[in-house]
Amino acid sequence: MIGPEKITREERMKIAYTIANQILEKFGSNVKAIGIYGSLARNTDGPYSDIEIKCILNSLEDGFSYEWTAGNWKAEVNFDSAEDIIEEVTTVEENWPLTHGQFFTILPIYDPEEFFKELKQKASSVDHTIFKEAICKTLVEEMYEYIGKVRNIEIQGPKTFLPTLTIKIATTGAMILGLHNKQYFTTSAQVLPEAIAFTDKPEGFDELCEIVMSGYLSEPKEIIHVCENFWKGLLSWSAENGYFIKCSNDIPFI
Repeated sequence: MIGPEKITREERMKIAYTIANQILEKFGSNVKAIGIYGSLARNTDGPYSDIEIKCILNSLEDGFSYEWTAGNWKAEVNFDSAEDIIEEVTTVEENWPLTHGQFFTILPIYDPEEFFKELKQKASSVDHTIFKEAICKTLVEEMYEYIGKVRNIEIQGPKTFLPTLTIKIATTGAMILGLHNKQYFTTSAQVLPEAIAFTDKPEGFDELCEIVMSGYLSEPKEIIHVCENFWKGLLSWSAENGYFIKCSNDIPFI
């Protein structure tokens, strides 16, 4: 039967090195670096974890990736040019705290020029203003819209969407805090627990995360109250830290 089966870390690492050797045989001198990322690189992989590998080529027109299963295990290999991966690592978007942690914990398999060390340094040196821009953008494009949906639901429903929306609000709030602290989250499963650990955060954030993590999302009035309380706290916290939702009656592109 096809499906994830228990595999030891040693077996998983052996498969990763086999894949890396096959890449070197196929691409030869065009390979700049090969490294493992994800839970296997962090040494936090479980018995059913997959294998994730990043391959950097000296010359590559467009990046691509392969994902496949051997039946009892799954692997993913991403191919990028050095130029493209450097651009990616220095770009900051809303999900940076979740997507860019991989660049800080890559485990090299083949890296004669220490490219992954250079990549980590570039990821660590992104200017604070870039993070500030990402936070302000997220406040307008995500949070403002989410709270509008909450208020619409309170008036006209459907209240069945509230649990999903609350999870989105909590997760996006965590991303804002990760950007503010320039800290990445270990995994998607740890986003809310790790975000709660930040000391500088909006009032109402902990309560919002706790209601999501508890799974107690069946009382619409309580959910709406928690979301509104967090929104109020987020606006105050944002103002204190210089993050503003720009308001204008003028259409910006006119």
